[in-house]
Amino acid sequence: MNLSVALVLEYEDVLKRTESTLLINDNEIDTLLNFYCGTVNLREIFYLWRPTLRDPEDDFLLELAVESGAEYIVTFNLKDFAGCDRFGVKALRPNQFLEIIGEMSWEM
Repeated sequence: MNLSVALVLEYEDVLKRTESTLLINDNEIDTLLNFYCGTVNLREIFYLWRPTLRDPEDDFLLELAVESGAEYIVTFNLKDFAGCDRFGVKALRPNQFLEIIGEMSWEM
């Protein structure tokens, strides 16, 4: 898994919103985020192509995908990632990604 500082901050913001229906508290969220930061590939982003995507707030995700050499961005929101193929990254819905990795496991 690849993370950037921007993505960690996004996760923290979303998980700690007061309207969140999560059954874990802020300390548990911090523990989880600290675990992720200690075990994943933390990528530094040195370039910005903004604005690139339909929703400029998603540009940091494309930058992380390019920096990490990812083939896919898995999202329910394909419209906002239109054009990411220019950077060699394909946006897929979760079910499409699961089909791809399922096919790959059969080939092994």
